[in-house]
Amino acid sequence: MKRLEGKVALITGAGSGFGLGIAETFAREGARVAIVDINEAAARAAAEGIGAAAIGLAADVSKASDVNRAVAATLAAFGKLDIVVNNAGISHRNRPMLEVEEDEFDRVFAVNVKSIYLFAKAAVPLMQSQGRGVIINVGSTAGLRPRPGLTWYNSTKGAVHTMTKSMAVELAPQRIRVCALAPVAGETPLLATFMGEDTPEKRALFVNSIPLGRFSTPQDIANAALYLASDEASMITGVVLEVDGGRCI
Repeated sequence: MKRLEGKVALITGAGSGFGLGIAETFAREGARVAIVDINEAAARAAAEGIGAAAIGLAADVSKASDVNRAVAATLAAFGKLDIVVNNAGISHRNRPMLEVEEDEFDRVFAVNVKSIYLFAKAAVPLMQSQGRGVIINVGSTAGLRPRPGLTWYNSTKGAVHTMTKSMAVELAPQRIRVCALAPVAGETPLLATFMGEDTPEKRALFVNSIPLGRFSTPQDIANAALYLASDEASMITGVVLEVDGGRCI
């Protein structure tokens, strides 16, 4: 029996990186998946790579109209929604906090934080009517051990972790579990942004801060998401699972 047999999952930011790894893994484990990404071509290509069990949808996760359309399209294609993975995220470039412009600040909070509110508004009523559901929010080690240069990004991930815990407590009576992942830096499109500049020296500094000695991979994050989404984790809610090679110790 596949671990997500019969489940329907919507994953944001799934055209590449961690989100794509999660979508591919969920599909292999029996789920039908809605791949949501601001890049429509990437979303559709990812869905085509998975096959009939996937659809690709374009959405700006910071806009309520886009979020509502994505949830409606998922329902139209698959008839229900069991799992939402709020993976979409952006960052400002690594630099002193006062050099980040206001529009950058607003955009980072809109994509990383407001999107969770919008998907809750759209998806939680469906899960309540079904009598169960799982929401997985992708936070970061940056929200647990913040470092200079990413102050406003770090703050969004701290918000994600706190939202996760509060949502978990509030939604538990409806049998809706809410958990978060806190990945360490990985080989994704955001890596260069985190470093400020992608050089061998910068990479070495980042890797040297991880006790297990490597960046995270999309499969690392997908494996953790799979566990939290599965019935094996039916007694787990409100956790922020560090997938960090020991970075936060």
